[in-house]
Amino acid sequence: MVLILPTSRRSSSDTAVSPVTLTRDAYGRAMTYLRISLTDRCNFRCVYCMPALGMKFQRREELLTDEELLRVVRIAADLGFTKLRLTGGEPTIRPHIVELVRAMKAFPGITELSMTTNGLLLGRLAADLRAAGLDRVNISIDTLEAEKFKAITRGGRLDLVWQGIEAAEAVGLRPVKLNAVVVRNQNEHEVGDLAALTLDRPWQVRFLEIMPLEGVGTVHDEGLVTSEETQVRLEERFGPLEQVEAPPDDPARVWRIRGAAGTIGFISPVSAPFCAFCNRVRLTADGKLRLCLLRGDEVDLRDLMRCGADDAAIARQMRAGIWRKPWGHGLAEGDRQTVRGMSQIGG
Repeated sequence: MVLILPTSRRSSSDTAVSPVTLTRDAYGRAMTYLRISLTDRCNFRCVYCMPALGMKFQRREELLTDEELLRVVRIAADLGFTKLRLTGGEPTIRPHIVELVRAMKAFPGITELSMTTNGLLLGRLAADLRAAGLDRVNISIDTLEAEKFKAITRGGRLDLVWQGIEAAEAVGLRPVKLNAVVVRNQNEHEVGDLAALTLDRPWQVRFLEIMPLEGVGTVHDEGLVTSEETQVRLEERFGPLEQVEAPPDDPARVWRIRGAAGTIGFISPVSAPFCAFCNRVRLTADGKLRLCLLRGDEVDLRDLMRCGADDAAIARQMRAGIWRKPWGHGLAEGDRQTVRGMSQIGG
């Protein structure tokens, strides 16, 4: 399959935006990072992401087409976005994923293209994705016990995910980052074994606090393990961790076990929010520009495109939405506005 890049609507009357002109919100934060949900579907049903029953998926016609998706990415690049991350649901189940990667990476201004995946299909796709321009991957893996992995993911196979991790490393999708959502009474006692993967591998194992998203709020309320608690557990096993310098817009606080080849990251959206350095917005699979992960305000780009809006009009709407991006998610004040689950938002 060959994708045709969406240039047909662009004309000399469109207002071109210089790639060096950063798009900022009302707090002065420059938005340079777009997280793109390619689908709300997934081949796992993780307990912290989807409810066991009652999950409603969108009809195909409600999702952005390939042409619409690439058009938004091109406009985003014009607005100063340089970094893209493909998410889901599970992005590897999106048809034409390799061609989409190749087309996105070709847009001027896009310097980094990464993917968050559950890794199930990565073993067969890693080489083609790397050749198409994918730079690196984050792979979700919450336990190293096969039966527990099957329970947490409601049916996933750890052996196939591990093959995906090894394939990513082999083809150069580096640095490999492994994401583990720590949930009480499920996997909190395994953080040491996960961290030990970094002793002789140049990977980053990242421990995430569970978030109170739609459909899994009870799991959050009963299962939250703070990053501080996880760090204490790790230091009881490995001794004091050494802090590693990281960019301020990286949500992870990065540490290293003394002498380890890799690093450990703590992502603490609940106990230590990083909203002050937020540089990202999200594009949902149905074409909404979501301004904050845990707030419901969105800009509808899909309907704008389907009503005939030109690139300049879409860019203006994106700028206007970004300007009103909220300061933070409000969890510390008990404010929960999320009306979509993680698979619908795009992580």
